[in-house]
Amino acid sequence: MSRRHKAEKREILPDPKFGDLDVTKLMNYVMYEGKKSVAETIIYSAFDLCEKRGKRDSIEIFHDALDNISPAIEVRSRRVGGATYQVPVEVRTERRKALALRWLVTAARKRNEQTMQERLAGELMDASQNRGSAVKKREDTHKMAEANRAFSHYRW
Repeated sequence: MSRRHKAEKREILPDPKFGDLDVTKLMNYVMYEGKKSVAETIIYSAFDLCEKRGKRDSIEIFHDALDNISPAIEVRSRRVGGATYQVPVEVRTERRKALALRWLVTAARKRNEQTMQERLAGELMDASQNRGSAVKKREDTHKMAEANRAFSHYRW
């Protein structure tokens, strides 16, 4: 990590179909080896599947899923006098969104459907209904923070 100056944030453009920055970020998480058009195809077809299954707007389903996956608090390691404590801290909104998208994609990749489109659509549908492994990851994070609430006075 550089001590001289903060790394500047890169500006990302909204996706062409929905004009949404979160969809573009999801695309970047799905993308392998710089193949953005492949990631774009996967996401748009997953959104089409969601729209068919959920009988709602796919962007609505996506944003509901993101809200359900996003963690409010997490634990961070803090060394105090030779001991390491797991200190619960609130999550910044930017990191909250990044964690939610990362958990969504990893949970989708671990599913058992045939194609990535079906996996992503299934995970989005589950997350929008407050179930699925991405939501479980958020709940586990919250439980961990709750269990370590006694160390919250070490917050910095």
